[in-house]
Amino acid sequence: MSQTTVEPERGKLDRFSRAAASYVDDRTKIGVLVKEFGRKIFPDHWSFMLGEIALFSFITILITGVFLTLFFDPSMAHVEYEGSYLPLKGMEMSAAMASTLDISFDIRGGLLIRQVHHWAALLFNAAIGLHILRVFFTGAFRKPREINWIIGFLLFVLALVAGFTGYSLPDDLLSGNGLRIIDGFIKALPFVGVWISYLLFGGEFPGDDLVGRFYSLHILVVPAVILLLIGIHLVLVFLHKHTQYPGPGKTEKNIVGQPILPVYAAKAGGFFFIVSGFVFLLGGIFQINPVWNYGPYDPSPISAGTQPDWYMGWTDGFLRLVPSHWEFVLWGYTFSMNLLVVYIVAGIFLGLVALYPFIEAWITGDKREHHLLDRPRKAATRTGIGAAGVMFYAVAWAAASSDLIATHFHLSLEGVTIFLQILLFVGPVFSFIIAKRIALALQKKDREIVLHGSESGYIVRLEGGEYVEVHNPIDDGLRWKLLSYHSDYEPWMLRPNAKGKIGFWRRTRAALSRFYFEDRIEPVSQSELDAARHDHKPELNTGH
Repeated sequence: MSQTTVEPERGKLDRFSRAAASYVDDRTKIGVLVKEFGRKIFPDHWSFMLGEIALFSFITILITGVFLTLFFDPSMAHVEYEGSYLPLKGMEMSAAMASTLDISFDIRGGLLIRQVHHWAALLFNAAIGLHILRVFFTGAFRKPREINWIIGFLLFVLALVAGFTGYSLPDDLLSGNGLRIIDGFIKALPFVGVWISYLLFGGEFPGDDLVGRFYSLHILVVPAVILLLIGIHLVLVFLHKHTQYPGPGKTEKNIVGQPILPVYAAKAGGFFFIVSGFVFLLGGIFQINPVWNYGPYDPSPISAGTQPDWYMGWTDGFLRLVPSHWEFVLWGYTFSMNLLVVYIVAGIFLGLVALYPFIEAWITGDKREHHLLDRPRKAATRTGIGAAGVMFYAVAWAAASSDLIATHFHLSLEGVTIFLQILLFVGPVFSFIIAKRIALALQKKDREIVLHGSESGYIVRLEGGEYVEVHNPIDDGLRWKLLSYHSDYEPWMLRPNAKGKIGFWRRTRAALSRFYFEDRIEPVSQSELDAARHDHKPELNTGH
């Protein structure tokens, strides 16, 4: 085809594209939306990618999940396995287990997709957890983003539910044991536990349609709610100004970064393929959840070494750490405190996590909008609280493998359990103290650098015989960063209410506020900066 022929054809295509775009825009006004959306500025920092990893992992979960639904049979009907895996050939099992084996051994690419689906679920939970930690330690949950913190917390809980309902579907020995633990855990609730168990399992465990019920939750209800919350989260991110780290030119009103279109969208698209490629690499190389090794569910061959997926381990760890024989009978009902204590402790822990933005705002009295992030060292008490919470979670998580710790390191199970019980209470206290002291020490170090410059490692001798180290001056960007850790907020003042009384909650708030702000490092004053410049020796400010 000649050049003269190509150009008219290309012109027709361009005119058709413009006409189609104009037609759609006239009826939907999508052009305005794209224009406003495309001008949204996003800061370019690696820590913001944690949320993107969670989103892209969830997309991978949805894509692979659609493939798996085409071949999975969510039925507990008993069948005789006739697939290609010889060690289980002829064994009676549920249709769900048989279809899982068929996907793994008889469907082309089925095992890869199964493993990618599982690895993506693990990455989804891990990314959400790390994203929540990033938001917490940088103070990104403060006004006006308290609702988004709640949404992120709900997404984390729903991710746990999605993972639990997912690995329960194959009806293998591992998932069956996990479900039996959940059944006992639910039945420990006084008055209503048995009824909830009957509603969940459709009768006495395991029921006749357990897999079908969990299948509906896993592929329909939970993903729909997750998608809804993700949509609300993204809308709120778009409506609010994006958070950013302090730096030159960055203020609460001026967001420095890149627009969504075309730069940020192109980067996000490439990052999606990196994340999905990494998950497919994991699924192709590293085996996960080999249900054929466990076999179909049978309550008799229960042995040590069976743990839930890591994100559910902390709940199992709490069950192992609570002392046994805490039961008593009241009004004809048995109250198993060794299980009810887990409800209480886990409920308090999750409640404090969900409500922390409101708790901190009440303690500090801070009602301002915040679009600049804190360095963790800036809010030393908050950093200590976060470290204590991570330690509390980690000890409970480690307790889920107490039997493996005992067998692998040739220790007694009782000794490991007692050590973890003590660490559950002592560990968070020490973590809080250590993290807070480190944060305060870093604040003092920053203060010295601002006043005297950075250390060069070069020692000189003055005319009077004194040896001093040369300090190099710092640039404006580093000075801005180091000075940003200071806060002009002070402890909440205790004052009487409108009736002239000082109640319990006011005293509590004042005490917590003093605790939150105690040991705070005073900011560098302008007089100190001027004195440092006056006393600074220019001849030593060169560095070598």
